[in-house]
Amino acid sequence: MQDQQQTPRENQFGLLKRRRFAPFFATQFLGAFNDNLYKNTLVLVLAFASTADLPFSSDVLINVAALLFILPFFIFSATAGQIADKFDKAWLIRRIKLCEIGIMLLAAVAFVTHSMMALFALLFLMGMQSSFFGPVKYSILPQQLHETELVGGNALVETGTFIAIILGLVGANLLFNGNGDYTLAALAVVCVALLGWGVSCFIPAAAAPAADLRINWNAWTQTRVVMRYALHDDSVFHSILGISWFWFLGSAYLTQIPNFTRVFLHGSADVVTLVLCIFSLGIGVGSLLCERLSGRRVEIGLVPFGALGLSIFGIDLYFSVPAQSGAELLGVAAYLAQENSIRVLLDLLLIGIFGGLFIVPLFALVQLRTPAPQRAQVIAANNVFNALFMVVAAVLGVVLLEWAGLSIPEFFLVLAVMNIVVTLYIFQRVPEFAMRFLIWLLSHTMYRVQHQALDEIPEQGGALLVCNHVSYVDALLLGGACRRPIRFVMYKPIFDIPVLNFIFRTGRAIPITSQHEDKQAYEQALDAIAAGLANGDLLCIFPEGKLTTDGEMNEFKKGVELIVERTPVPVIPLALRGLWGSFFSHRGGHAFSKLPRRFWSRVSIVAGASIPAAQVSANDLFERVKTLRGEWH
Repeated sequence: MQDQQQTPRENQFGLLKRRRFAPFFATQFLGAFNDNLYKNTLVLVLAFASTADLPFSSDVLINVAALLFILPFFIFSATAGQIADKFDKAWLIRRIKLCEIGIMLLAAVAFVTHSMMALFALLFLMGMQSSFFGPVKYSILPQQLHETELVGGNALVETGTFIAIILGLVGANLLFNGNGDYTLAALAVVCVALLGWGVSCFIPAAAAPAADLRINWNAWTQTRVVMRYALHDDSVFHSILGISWFWFLGSAYLTQIPNFTRVFLHGSADVVTLVLCIFSLGIGVGSLLCERLSGRRVEIGLVPFGALGLSIFGIDLYFSVPAQSGAELLGVAAYLAQENSIRVLLDLLLIGIFGGLFIVPLFALVQLRTPAPQRAQVIAANNVFNALFMVVAAVLGVVLLEWAGLSIPEFFLVLAVMNIVVTLYIFQRVPEFAMRFLIWLLSHTMYRVQHQALDEIPEQGGALLVCNHVSYVDALLLGGACRRPIRFVMYKPIFDIPVLNFIFRTGRAIPITSQHEDKQAYEQALDAIAAGLANGDLLCIFPEGKLTTDGEMNEFKKGVELIVERTPVPVIPLALRGLWGSFFSHRGGHAFSKLPRRFWSRVSIVAGASIPAAQVSANDLFERVKTLRGEWH
């Protein structure tokens, strides 16, 4: 897609009707379904095969099968990332799907002839094919979607992936024939591969962002290169760690759910399927909620919210497991009649929902903040980390369940506590996550924030926003509404307020005082403002210099004129409406000295036309902002 700005901006479900997304979505869904159909059929073959037909126990071979599928991600991801950056992604997807057809034709023969060695070898080839598809899968989205559609597109991909995982499990159970006839399974994997290739032919071209890239075929050295790319941006690297941690948790839960259901919930195979479906449904619902909760922007403030829910309901799952009683396995109806059954299912559903809220913004952030010529390679690095974390999850499961003697509910409790530690580490290293969470929380509890004409704010380059000053949270609300990060110039006593100071420092706000209070600090602030604007930052200043005490605007200081005279940039007037009378304003007494009287109040942010630096005057800006504000204080 040559020009994202001219592309119609769809909500996530509208994307399913567009050629720029729908064929790709169907292709990746069918690929994930076929992977899981094949893997789960092989697991069933191993589980029910005669011990005389196997060189090792079925438990050993099932774990070997899992390792064989993951191993190619370590070996081939770095090469796959280079190829995805070098070639047209639609063309590459079709070639990868042709390889899938070849692998599945061989798999069909292996199923029919009961060739166990061939089935294992082909599982490795399937993992290899998936390792080449992964970097294309996520790096194509920013090329085909507008930034406002990125969260919704990722949400659909994550939802489709987990639905495909469950359908692959259910399909394998339906197609598996315990008498040794695997003809249906053989036909199914070939047909799905053919269908996937057919759909991929409709994916529109996605031009190579680095066509002149010279491919390094040395997997070891290139893996080190893509790791350096991932480390280049701290927020991207820690987002990758967050994504990998999600897959750590997801694989740990999915691996243990069958035995958890059988041993602790006393459920039959049908109950196992129900539990897996509830868990995956939760991830799908959480993923799809991201677009609505984020206002169709990449809102990383949802990540701490998701992490919090993962731990709360993971801990509650431990306490919701009933005391063990009875040996008979229960069907779905009988299980649902048991005490605490709904609580267990609700915990698993909510773990899935908060997992979806956790991972979708992370994927979108990695895609958005990675340079296009390196995007697929960074995603390849992400795939290496994902594979590593999944292996560690399997090893941890063996260590804690087999050697340490923990029960599965206790293992789930350990995961929930570990999640607190891991996410606190990530948020401590990248405070932007916590900052955005506080902004998101404020704008979704005490206020309903609407905005008008914010497209007047340039998408890149230095610019200065000028706004009236009503409350202590003006900066937070403006920062939450604008798609670009804003650096605020604010009065130092407000900058120093506890808790808010953490947010302002994280957002690189610039504290300022008057010349009379501290001339040196005033000049340092002006220097920082000039440097920021020259560097292309978006800055916001409140020219009144103080909060209103009566709801009316105060005179605009001349400092705004000095700023644009020193560094000529466009100035965009903004007006805040509806904050006067809120808890954080001075109406009814000093802010914080009174109880909140309004929650979810309607607040509006309105932008005016951009003003060239040469035409800027404090008095004119005052009149423009006052007009934008109108009578609604």
